[in-house]
Amino acid sequence: MMVPEATVLDELDFALLSAMHESPRAGALELSRQLSVARATVQAHLRRLEESGVIAGYEPTIGLAAAGFGVQAFVTLEIAQGDLDSVTNELASIPGVLEAYATTGSGDVLCRIAAASHDGLQSTLIELNRSTVVTRSTSVIALSVIIPLRTMPLLKTLDPTRDTKAPAFRKSRRAP
Repeated sequence: MMVPEATVLDELDFALLSAMHESPRAGALELSRQLSVARATVQAHLRRLEESGVIAGYEPTIGLAAAGFGVQAFVTLEIAQGDLDSVTNELASIPGVLEAYATTGSGDVLCRIAAASHDGLQSTLIELNRSTVVTRSTSVIALSVIIPLRTMPLLKTLDPTRDTKAPAFRKSRRAP
């Protein structure tokens, strides 16, 4: 898999992503008010961020435990040489597999799985091990979430590489 070229973000992009993080249900009009720019400017930036893949989706964040899936585990799979496509298809067919990554190291694939109970977890693990391409698996049960998935702290380590073209935004950011 090729790593896509990074999108160049300007000051308004950073401010827009931060505002969306703080107010995820805000629409373009509300974001334009918060950032003191025209709604069309916000929409243009959103479209560019979506098309470049910086904004990858607008799905709700689901609380798995609250939805009845309070048992989670990380499973490392060792697979038969060259069978990544086969294991990908098999993993996609198992509802309890939340995500999976091809990895380096002693394992080949790292999966995060969820279940409603330990019995459900065991059933999913048994299903994983029935695969003809999985040669070995190792699982670790997650006891609690200490840092949920987050992206804004990492994004904030980037510096905007250029000033925005939106004059109203530049003006609103000037020191009084």
